Amino acid sequence: MTPVLGISVSDAATVMDIFGTPAAGIRLDIGCGANKQANWYGIDFQALPGVDLVHDLTVYPWPLPDACATVAMASHVVEHIPPHNLGFIKFMNEVWRVLKPGAEFAIVMPHGYSPGYLQDPTHCNPCNENTWLYFMQEHPFWNFYQPMPWTIKYLAWDLSANIEVVMVKAALND
Repeated sequence: MTPVLGISVSDAATVMDIFGTPAAGIRLDIGCGANKQANWYGIDFQALPGVDLVHDLTVYPWPLPDACATVAMASHVVEHIPPHNLGFIKFMNEVWRVLKPGAEFAIVMPHGYSPGYLQDPTHCNPCNENTWLYFMQEHPFWNFYQPMPWTIKYLAWDLSANIEVVMVKAALND
């Protein structure tokens, strides 16, 4: 595979060259666009300057190895993930797959009731402060979809602005 921009991750040898030893890892900027964080590995569906891996975030699995990331972030991305057919659950499960155990996933997005969410015609996944409970295995909401488990480390929101949440990859309960 010839990369459109950045590097090719078409085979395991190349992936391991990029990510190093299993003890190492990357900081993954999901949906980075042209604003990738310095010293982070950026994945986006568009071939923009700074994007390391051009890939549709709704096509699974991503061409990344299991447990390759020490931390991940998604700034103004989650609201664009189509929720139909469990699309958002699948997205969160994929992030869970690529994170190391105990790693954190920081999300910033417009609150689902905010003008910022409602004004953009590409927003399709409205989340609010209770959305994240569906990902906590110990919460009754988890039983609806039974996604890969997370815990909530931090959650702040403003109905007229954004939600900020830090999710931590939790272990599967047997």
